[in-house]
Amino acid sequence: MRLLTSFPKRKIKIVLAENIHPAAAGLFNAEGYTLVETVKEALDEKWLIKNANAIHILGIRSKTLLKQNFFLQASRLLATGCFCIGTNQVDADAALTNGTAVFNSPFSNTRSVAELVIAHCIHLLRRIPEKNKQMHAGQWDKASKGCHELRGKTLGIIGYGHIGSQVSILAENMGMNVIFYDIVPKLILGNARQVKSLEDLLRKSDIITLHIPGSSGNKNLINRQRIKNMKPNALLINLSRGDVVDQLALKEALMNKHLNGAAMDVFPSEPQSNNEVFINPLQGMDNVILTPHIGGSTEEAQEQIAVDVATKLILYIETGNSTGSLTIPEISLPVLHHAHRLLHIHQNIPGVLGEINSRLSAAEINILGQYLKTNDRIGYVVLDMDRKFSGKALNELKKVKGTIRVRPLY
Repeated sequence: MRLLTSFPKRKIKIVLAENIHPAAAGLFNAEGYTLVETVKEALDEKWLIKNANAIHILGIRSKTLLKQNFFLQASRLLATGCFCIGTNQVDADAALTNGTAVFNSPFSNTRSVAELVIAHCIHLLRRIPEKNKQMHAGQWDKASKGCHELRGKTLGIIGYGHIGSQVSILAENMGMNVIFYDIVPKLILGNARQVKSLEDLLRKSDIITLHIPGSSGNKNLINRQRIKNMKPNALLINLSRGDVVDQLALKEALMNKHLNGAAMDVFPSEPQSNNEVFINPLQGMDNVILTPHIGGSTEEAQEQIAVDVATKLILYIETGNSTGSLTIPEISLPVLHHAHRLLHIHQNIPGVLGEINSRLSAAEINILGQYLKTNDRIGYVVLDMDRKFSGKALNELKKVKGTIRVRPLY
């Protein structure tokens, strides 16, 4: 883009934490941002509060928690990038109140997660965890008892979004029958079938895989009673959120042989770093695969996420394009040359746009283009103005009622 921004790129402080793929820093550098700091570890609250007022763009993954106290101190923070699928680690209300745009990459690791689900299906059906342990202990147990092919089995997918539907495609190509349950009607891919109830899916599926968001309504969705409703000898796979499966109920079902096996990649309680000890009731079970939240952790996926989120951040900083933001209403605009562009983020209350126009009119500033988008909490205005725009007019716009943030771009 190489735009001559109102605030020099060399002064924009960017922090990328949690070992984000270097493609992100490389993209920022290529666009002229030189003040980029990379940190391998998650950022704790003490560090965040201490450095809050110096950061313009913050990139994190899933372990750094951005709470209200941080946003109250982060007066210069323009945008936050979550270099992952979820944004549960960010206090969205606090970010919105601060006028901070929050971006993520909900689809970049879809293929990586889907492939691991299929791998778990095969490993569990072939009793690989048990046989692997035996081999390492020097025990040779060449037997086919209890081992099965993937072909012909019924896969039940809970949550038919981007990942669930990708799993569906791969599973069908492996010869599986696919059924799915979702709370809303979905466009069906291939020969998959949508069932009317979760209970129906539980009864019919040889393997169940979860691809649902973490929310209060989904907590312990797979509980003791629902596990009892599952088909005897079924398998359970969870690569979605840790709290959607009751871990103790699952262990009980595995021990009494109601279920044949499980694969868990996410957990209700996870270590904040590789230096912490992991503790879970499913540890030590021969028919359980435990992986450390690596569903999307392939080099390909991490590079795609880095490029996707960094691109969104750069577009927002340089053009005001808020497409993909979870907090700022979405506006997508081309660069308008030979003009000034200004962003105005405000509370969604009546009269703001009228007051903006009145103040610009009083300053004899000609508006070349004006774009407004609102959500239930805030409004986002992008203003393109002629060259008569001045610092005095900017100060006038800061006085508009309900103003949260005013930022000149170029």
